[in-house]
Amino acid sequence: MRIALISEHASPLAAVGGVDAGGQNVHVAALAAALAERGHEVTVHTRRTAADQPDRVSAAPGLTVEHVSAGPPVALPKDELLPHMTAFGAHLARQWAARPPDVVHAHFWMSGLAALAAAPDLGIPVVQTFHALGAVKRRWQGAADTSPPGRVAAEAGLGRRVHAVVATCRDEVTELLRMGIARERIAVVPCGVDLDLFQPDGPMAPRGPRPRVLTIGRMVPRKGVDTVVRALRRLPDAELLIAGGTPEEDEAVRLARMAAEYGLSDRVRLLGSVGRSDVPALMRSADVLVTVPWYEPFGMVPVEAMACGVPVIASAVGGHLDTVAGCGVLVPPRRPLALARALHDVLAHPELRASLATAGERRARSRYGWPKVAARVEAVYLDVLAGRRARIAMAGG
Repeated sequence: MRIALISEHASPLAAVGGVDAGGQNVHVAALAAALAERGHEVTVHTRRTAADQPDRVSAAPGLTVEHVSAGPPVALPKDELLPHMTAFGAHLARQWAARPPDVVHAHFWMSGLAALAAAPDLGIPVVQTFHALGAVKRRWQGAADTSPPGRVAAEAGLGRRVHAVVATCRDEVTELLRMGIARERIAVVPCGVDLDLFQPDGPMAPRGPRPRVLTIGRMVPRKGVDTVVRALRRLPDAELLIAGGTPEEDEAVRLARMAAEYGLSDRVRLLGSVGRSDVPALMRSADVLVTVPWYEPFGMVPVEAMACGVPVIASAVGGHLDTVAGCGVLVPPRRPLALARALHDVLAHPELRASLATAGERRARSRYGWPKVAARVEAVYLDVLAGRRARIAMAGG
């Protein structure tokens, strides 16, 4: 198949850890590579963010990344990209008119708008992965939500127009059904993990004698890192390592100030962005990985830690209900006392840590390797194409 992936703000070539560079970048890059390895011709279309970016980059055999000129060639916050999706869609329409893909897979809602501006007139089926839903973001962030005003309605419209929606967890299915999207349009396929990179064996980052708690993620309030800092007050022997972002970001400054106010500066370290190839060694050095966001569409970090054989404590939200439940510890979000109790239990009992590590690794390796995930996504594409061909045959008859 010729497969087009649309990822308007999350380039598979971007360095992960910036304000709008995170799990979606990793997901799109890994999915595209895995589909190419299955013999497909894959092109990822992403917005040009620098004037000197080449039009096309050959990222791997069978995989090309195209930089689309849509708006100024500078990095912009994703919530400012909506006005440029018309130009993005027009570019796709021109390109696909000459050489159409067999199927289009849009990642994030604005990518879906661009895809639907081009694909339907050419008879190309569109598959949508939202990665995050505006209704959920608004529910948790309220007035702090910077999404364009029409996002929630646009996502509901997208879900009704595309040929299939790929949800990354069962909790997302519930949200999609509330939006009025038909159950038969929804397929559940989780995100994946690079099992060659994330594994128990390998180098370990240096550490001292203190029990080590690790959290990794973008420096935004919804990731709930302040909950971990507050919980640390009840764990006098433990240290907390916070990886992600830069020390200058507002959230990092807030966390550092909070740690100082609680007298924890000697036990809380903000590492800033950590190169992806260095993350497994950092994970292996931890006694437990904690990820307690307010909401989480999937959550790749806990699965990566599980693949490294590291016990996980996560908030009982979103994708964590599928990935961590039964092989890790779930706690309510924004509840420092509950998190402190869970951390105390895990850190105080080596046999519990070993049991969680074994169960987590087993689940990560049995369910979340990218070859298996790509095969499931491919099956969605084939189902969509089979339905399209059946409709064409009926129309012709």
